[in-house]
Amino acid sequence: MHGTFGEDGTIQGLFEMANVAYVGAGVVGSSVGMDKGVFKAVMQANAIPVVESVVVLRSEFEEGMEQVLDRIEAMSAYPIFVKPANMGSSVGVSKCHNRSDLIEALMEAARFDRRVLAERGVVAREIEISVLGNDSPRASIPGEIRPTAEFYSYEAKYHDERSEAFIPADIPAEIGEAMRAAAVRAYQAIDCAGMARVDFLLDKESGEFYLNELNTLPGFTQISMYPKLWQASGLSYPELVDRLIELALERRAERDRIEWRYERPK
Repeated sequence: MHGTFGEDGTIQGLFEMANVAYVGAGVVGSSVGMDKGVFKAVMQANAIPVVESVVVLRSEFEEGMEQVLDRIEAMSAYPIFVKPANMGSSVGVSKCHNRSDLIEALMEAARFDRRVLAERGVVAREIEISVLGNDSPRASIPGEIRPTAEFYSYEAKYHDERSEAFIPADIPAEIGEAMRAAAVRAYQAIDCAGMARVDFLLDKESGEFYLNELNTLPGFTQISMYPKLWQASGLSYPELVDRLIELALERRAERDRIEWRYERPK
């Protein structure tokens, strides 16, 4: 269910039309959480810190690569990260150290989406927080991922067993609390429901943190952070699954209260 047609609001729309209960975010939360460009705009509108970025269309750099490169380089010095606006699991993500890298990265990301995000590179620690709930969500304790690669790539996530998870994250308490509050605010800002894993970048130099992305369908494998963070926060795996089902049914009950047909008063 990760990625396109599973995490982007499309299958959620199918479930809505079929009038069935389902776990996780609805159409809006799923689609906004999936689209990195739109998501960043919503975060900025809610005063939640995100890393500077530029969204470019595939058609733009196919018609005028030099102008697009100039625009991206004006946004930030290298390194620059490039990623498809709509994709998950770090697929199509590249770290660029020069203009040649940037051209290759744009072409690679454009394989997976017509909209591409270029983002200022940050030397950062990767902190993750799990969020659970519907109208009154709560956040887990923070955890940290330390990949062996330059960043937490697809290979590092699913195939490199040397990547390490540290729960709880060894960060100052006030930063952890600020991240947890930002995670809940982001969750509510996109009308998320059920669950999400919220990923942060903690700048090693400045100590500032940035909300990187919100995953509306986090992994549930043996190495996945979402259930691990809740287990460390006092909620076991079976209890977590039960709660997610309860939240899905609760949201279905709320939906059933909506009137879908309007009749003019006589």
